[in-house]
Amino acid sequence: MTKFIVNEKGQAQAPATVKMTHAAFQNHNRTSVYWLGGGGAMINSNGTILMIDPLLKGFDMPLLVDMVMDTDYVPFVDGVFVSHVDNDHYSRPTLKDLKDKIGEIHTSYYVAGLMKEECDIHNAVGHTWHDKVSIKGIEVEFCPADHDWQNLFEKYNYRTWEKEEYFGFYVRCEDCKIWYVGDSRLMDYQLHMEEPDVILFDFADNAVHIGLENAYKLANAYPNSKLVCIHWGCVDAPNASAFNGNPQDIIDHVINLERVIVIAPGEEFVVSK
Repeated sequence: MTKFIVNEKGQAQAPATVKMTHAAFQNHNRTSVYWLGGGGAMINSNGTILMIDPLLKGFDMPLLVDMVMDTDYVPFVDGVFVSHVDNDHYSRPTLKDLKDKIGEIHTSYYVAGLMKEECDIHNAVGHTWHDKVSIKGIEVEFCPADHDWQNLFEKYNYRTWEKEEYFGFYVRCEDCKIWYVGDSRLMDYQLHMEEPDVILFDFADNAVHIGLENAYKLANAYPNSKLVCIHWGCVDAPNASAFNGNPQDIIDHVINLERVIVIAPGEEFVVSK
């Protein structure tokens, strides 16, 4: 099994970015996922485009990879879903640029309010756990996530960070099911989902993310689901465990290891034809 590049700082690095083209937005009569780098993903299901936590510009930490495309290059997005407030998921610069190209924006009530104030986005819809929306026949459910790390630090006590402000997304397309788990400690709820075809999988060994032992537990609860590795190998922050997973750890510990999918940022993974 392939060993992944580990740089001189001890970080596993994602494969070199595959620049996305307009073909990624066209209808190819299939459902595909694209890793946008970091914690972001795009789904093209028979020409309907959904983006989850898109970060295409303006991140405030150095990167190990190139961005997958410039915001100017995005022709349209039917729906954008933002899982929580952290700026590697809620990218103000990206959304400011894309706001006139997005059909619908869905997030927490708190982040929807921030989008209005910070990005001049007035059509963002706020949600709580277990809400569902439908975009061109694709159902997206707002799944619980446990990631209210701000409550652990006094500097963030200017407000209470509610657990219901953090999401995963369960996407039911016509031809497949895709689960974006989100940044989250492991929850018992997450071990009893309808088995998806693909899990967009954060496996960071970090106290406010899933942690490796729990990543193995989650992966093996769904032994037939493809595991598309995200949230690793992109940020040049060797001391920040949230960004420094290594897919080799997953390959070495999951049932049916051939289902571990390591793609480059911007690369297409075909889920269902």
